[in-house]
Amino acid sequence: MKGKLVLFAVAGVAVVGAVIGLIGTDVVQKKSSSDEKDPLATSSKPVVSVCTPTDYKEACVNSMSSLANNQSASPKEFIQAAINYAKQEVKAALDKTGTLSKAVDKPREKMAVEDCQDLLQFAVDELQASFSSVGDSNLHSMTDREAELRNWLSAVISYQQSCIDGCADHQELNATMSNGLLNATQLTSNALAIVSTMSDIFKSFNIHTNVTASNRRLLNVAHDDKYGYPRWLTSVDRKLLASNNAGVTPNAVVAQDGSGQYKTIGAALAAYPKGNKGKYTIYVKAGVYDEYITVTKDQVNVFMYGDGPRKTMVTGSKSNAKGISTMQTASFSAVGQGFMAKGMGFQNTAGPDGHQAVALRVQSDMSTFYNCRIDGYQDSLYTQTHRQFYRNCVISGTVDFIFGDGAVIIQNSLIIVRMPGPSQKNTITAQGRSDKREPTGIVIQNCRIVPEQKLYPQRFQVQTFLGRPWKQYSMTVIMESQLADFIQPAGWMPWQGNFALDTLFYREYANSGPGANTAQRVRWGGYKVITNRNEALPFTAGPFIQGDQWLKGSGAPFILGLKN
Repeated sequence: MKGKLVLFAVAGVAVVGAVIGLIGTDVVQKKSSSDEKDPLATSSKPVVSVCTPTDYKEACVNSMSSLANNQSASPKEFIQAAINYAKQEVKAALDKTGTLSKAVDKPREKMAVEDCQDLLQFAVDELQASFSSVGDSNLHSMTDREAELRNWLSAVISYQQSCIDGCADHQELNATMSNGLLNATQLTSNALAIVSTMSDIFKSFNIHTNVTASNRRLLNVAHDDKYGYPRWLTSVDRKLLASNNAGVTPNAVVAQDGSGQYKTIGAALAAYPKGNKGKYTIYVKAGVYDEYITVTKDQVNVFMYGDGPRKTMVTGSKSNAKGISTMQTASFSAVGQGFMAKGMGFQNTAGPDGHQAVALRVQSDMSTFYNCRIDGYQDSLYTQTHRQFYRNCVISGTVDFIFGDGAVIIQNSLIIVRMPGPSQKNTITAQGRSDKREPTGIVIQNCRIVPEQKLYPQRFQVQTFLGRPWKQYSMTVIMESQLADFIQPAGWMPWQGNFALDTLFYREYANSGPGANTAQRVRWGGYKVITNRNEALPFTAGPFIQGDQWLKGSGAPFILGLKN
């Protein structure tokens, strides 16, 4: 399950409750409120400056204790302290999951704990990267790294939430993990708040930076050359990206008939050179590849292309109904940074009875999918974390079939709504932003949203909505797209009761087609129809995913701003 809205109480927990103390730490802070004693009242001026923007001020003050009386401490040291304390809490929770794993004996619970171990390790790694990034920068260049730091810290929040969500069906385990990660989630939220207000914090320290948007660069990508390609791309790579893949020799060729170096995609990935620099290109010849693939964290800058999204297909049928966690149902998982796919299909054939059954899971930062298909039913495309771009793709499904907490632009693509199971309703998106400062969301731009042929005769009986709020600050923007007549007049569907209706961020802008009529749309506090062009610009590929800094290197066509 993608998560219950109500977390279970710790009291009365039996088997797993015995290990709550193994994961939890001593201090659990509440959000600061006006009727509680102000934890900043007796703090030093630097601590006040750093902790004022945070939601968990007492936790923030405690994390700054080592610097509180250090008059020469710089804002850089305070920011590092915030990140380091979050890392320590996540690491403590990770270290205890080994003990927790031994305390559970049910297969589904063990799988949930194993997922948590993987997710929390990713969280620790990205907190360390954030800490090192701040340490490697000087005071006048730190604000230049704000977008990158917010990207990493948002991913950490997503990993923590994904861990808890994976335990939602197991009452004792859910309570244990939620309690054990509480300090970590609060301190990560604080770190994100601090990083998001670095400029103001610097001013309070009488430090003035002079950074313009044109000077901003991504930390992990070398400066682009005059043609917009990253400098590490060879001339052969550039030719490959700019062409239809003809006349270029890839690093590995996969073919089921034996005409390539490998018969499986997994074997080609296993041959990825350790410490590889630059792009690693895999050509996957036409065929249906029934194998479960993960492009691992260490396999960065992998470019995988096929003979077309209907000819080169990666397929699987794992599902939650078969006892497999949502994350592990994915037929294909892209984790390593800079993954690119072109002319390939990814599908999960579990069907509507399989419930959660992911075709493609993506946590790869600066990942691109061009001329691809993602086909499934519930939870087809899991946009788990980081910045992602989809262009000229086909994405199909039924319930929440585009979901996750990445910063995602889907552009010039066809979104096909399929026939769901009995009594099910279709929801295209279920975005998972749980902290209001996360720079994440799903943006669907210049796309077509249509029913599949099987659904068409019953398209008015089977209700279809643009989305529903999976998390408190769920963000989805549909703009400059064509919406067929089957979209419900209300447009959007509640998750449960009044949950998140005033805190979500749902927007529609300049859409067309009979389904785009907003006259009867929901009247939620968080929903709005954008009428001002300037108000829509922040959700375009340039600013939203910093696409002006890396999309040229993907080889895919793109629009950085609005279509019109």
